[in-house]
Amino acid sequence: MVYNQNNNFRKPNQGGKESVGADKRRGFRKEQGFGADRKSEYEQKVLDIARVTRVTKGGKRFSFRTTIAIGDGKGKIGLGMAKGKDVAQSIQKAFNKAKKNMITVPIIGGTIPYQVEAKFNSAEIVLKPSKSGVKAGGPVRVVAKLAGITSLTGKVISRTNNKKNIAKATIEALQKLRVKQKAH
Repeated sequence: MVYNQNNNFRKPNQGGKESVGADKRRGFRKEQGFGADRKSEYEQKVLDIARVTRVTKGGKRFSFRTTIAIGDGKGKIGLGMAKGKDVAQSIQKAFNKAKKNMITVPIIGGTIPYQVEAKFNSAEIVLKPSKSGVKAGGPVRVVAKLAGITSLTGKVISRTNNKKNIAKATIEALQKLRVKQKAH
């Protein structure tokens, strides 16, 4: 312990001069950053967060399962699901998985080219082109908005509250869309 002029005890390098390396490191973080304050090119929306439990001999282990949708608003959309010890970790892992599972959606005049249907597990969905905004609820609306679709009619045919399956069915439906390429 060192005795300073304010009659207080302090540890070495506490309240006095800091080491030169610490200043350099802090300056690096402040100026360039490690990516925490960098803006991603994708907009993200959390669809579902669930606390899941694993029962072990020693008791219950809690973790969080997050389903997230990301999109660039120009026709690219991705869906990711991951588990983590806390919410922030599960969101980050789900974001990384969503980036790996990106698909491109053909958008003509702000809507999809034709009606399409898809089924994923218990969720059945119908997507129709429209001219008057996004008329869909829940995960269908989120996925359409993130993909950059400005007008669409979506209907969940089979009633299910499973947001993950509805989102996956929407992605499946958008994946089925094909557009003929014009010959140059």
